Amino acid sequence: MTGIEYDDFLDRTYDPAATELVCTFRIEPAEEMTIEAAASRVASESSNGTWATLHVDESELTHLGAVACEIDESENEITVAYPADLFEAGSMPQILSCIAGNIMGMKAVESIRLEDCEWPESIVSGFPGPQFGTGVAREKLDAGDRPILATVPKPKVGLSTAAHARVGEEAWRGGVDLLKDDENLTDQDFNPFEDRLAESLAARDRVEEDVGERKDYLVNVTGETTEMLERVDLVAEHGGGFVMVDVITCGWAAVQSVRERCADHGLAIHAHRAMHAAFDRLDHHGVSMRVLAQIARLCGVDHIHTGTAGLGKLANEDTPGINDWLHGDCQGLKPVLPVASGGLHPGVVDRLIDALGTDICIQAGGGIHGHPDGTHAGAKALRQSVDASLDGVPLDEYAQEHAELATALDKWGAETPR
Repeated sequence: MTGIEYDDFLDRTYDPAATELVCTFRIEPAEEMTIEAAASRVASESSNGTWATLHVDESELTHLGAVACEIDESENEITVAYPADLFEAGSMPQILSCIAGNIMGMKAVESIRLEDCEWPESIVSGFPGPQFGTGVAREKLDAGDRPILATVPKPKVGLSTAAHARVGEEAWRGGVDLLKDDENLTDQDFNPFEDRLAESLAARDRVEEDVGERKDYLVNVTGETTEMLERVDLVAEHGGGFVMVDVITCGWAAVQSVRERCADHGLAIHAHRAMHAAFDRLDHHGVSMRVLAQIARLCGVDHIHTGTAGLGKLANEDTPGINDWLHGDCQGLKPVLPVASGGLHPGVVDRLIDALGTDICIQAGGGIHGHPDGTHAGAKALRQSVDASLDGVPLDEYAQEHAELATALDKWGAETPR
């Protein structure tokens, strides 16, 4: 028989194996508790420990204890290594129940934040990753090497189906690639899902025929899981190429189900991150946006909102670092296209591209529809701001020969909204 105690989960000399999931946490230990004691309890509670000393027969025990192995007291950061056999293959809910479950409410820590994960092939192999990823710019659209442009009709709820489709048509004709639902538009009486889907895609087809560029629609299929799968089928039946999912509010298991159904139809997934700030806004507690983006990539989304590097209306975060991870290697998974959104307009596009590069989607709502000359002119102004930035021409200089951009700069300048 052997006793299992908290000290068994701490080894500052331990070198994690290549097969282990390695997580970095920022913790504030509870009063009168050392960081080592708190770290050992994090590793214990998130794997196979408990508060009482156990007496277990070694012959009946699979050793699945996590190890707290690095501690940076100056930053209050700890590293915990988890054996791969602790996890069910391909189950994101089970993984998160371990690494972001009970530990978030432990009395041993005043606060705890999951900052980063290093995902081994032993775990990543259980997930499909993106079906298209950054390739949507060329495989499904005609954006080439420029940023994809998207817009949400405003106001984001309350428009009739006919008005929604009309706004979309004006934006597409002005140069936007994607029409997008917002996070809280699904299947309401004022704008039913299937009616909106059919009328918007009919408008898309008219525009494509007239302008010679591929366009598409990010229709929000979020709902109860079975209903979501039925909506995915409807999108395919109507000839759509994308669906949108509120990935956090609907849950990662549902995202995995949608990813599987989308593979049947060749549909790409646009991930809206509504509710993310409930997890990531505080810098000392919760789950970072970096980790949420990592989870989304494993589960198989093709786009995900990651912020605007401080150039929009939402709180600042490590957008460049998150985007680099989404573009980088992760055990062979395809990269994900980051989406910049929230308070963007033509006057900030040059700085946005400088900060985040061109392998992104730029989504503007009010920054298009609030243009003094309407949606069509607003879409043209956004496209002109991108063209100017890619040509290396200052926006005010480019605006001298592009009236729509000039009007947008007169209205908004280069200020960022709050």
